[in-house]
Amino acid sequence: MSGFATKDVAHLLGISQERVRSFARQGFLTAARGARGEYRYSFHDVVVLRAAKALLDASLPPRKVLRALSALKQRLPRGRALSAVRIAVLGDEVVVRDSRRSWHPESGQLAFDFTTEEMADRAATIVRRLADNAHHNREISGADWYRLGVDLESVSAVTEAQAAYRQAIALQPSKADARINLGRLLHEEGLIQEAESHYRLAMQAQPEDATAAFNLAIALEDLCRADEAAQAYRRAIEVDPDFADAHYNLAHLYERSGERTAAIRHLARYKALTKDEENGVRNL
Repeated sequence: MSGFATKDVAHLLGISQERVRSFARQGFLTAARGARGEYRYSFHDVVVLRAAKALLDASLPPRKVLRALSALKQRLPRGRALSAVRIAVLGDEVVVRDSRRSWHPESGQLAFDFTTEEMADRAATIVRRLADNAHHNREISGADWYRLGVDLESVSAVTEAQAAYRQAIALQPSKADARINLGRLLHEEGLIQEAESHYRLAMQAQPEDATAAFNLAIALEDLCRADEAAQAYRRAIEVDPDFADAHYNLAHLYERSGERTAAIRHLARYKALTKDEENGVRNL
């Protein structure tokens, strides 16, 4: 089974194993259960637990801490590095920030501020050890390999993450999320045609996955196949009408092809969907 053991998390965070288990029982983690019923934590869980410890150390009321962590759980980026995420306390309010926006900002002096970069460096050794062990464990499932791939990406172990996603696909060819993540990593390396193949297979396996369609559209744009890209963006919007970035990109394709009315329509929809984010603010 992939993921961090309770003792690993306790060591990373400098807290007792019992406190780690207590946090897990609160219900805001994605911790899985191992073969013997033990908790197994993702790197995403470690970040949330680090935030929980810091907020409680700042003497915030437990109810406010849980509310803040619930919001953080929804906002933390998955499948990419977490080093830009920050938690802060302004007065008695919690602020969650990443490189693009803040949530629930209020005036007041910054009490503390931390990033996950240092923790990612410390966690990298454990994640790589888990990956090495997984290659010798025949009981590792496709879902386990996928979660391990996400953890490897989280600590910027891109090559190892690709290998984990390929293992997930080998065991479970229809696993769309593994294909999407692998496709994205390949795309970032310039292997766009291979990425396109994985995006299309992900769409076949999971037709209602808007992300697969959106990523395929970007790949097709990079391959200078604008008509096919527009079709893929339309598919993403059909699946998820509120997919703001798909509306924005499709608007630009329509503008380039001279379809001004369609371009204006999708750009207006994009603006309507993102108007609450124009100031970079979201409430917890």
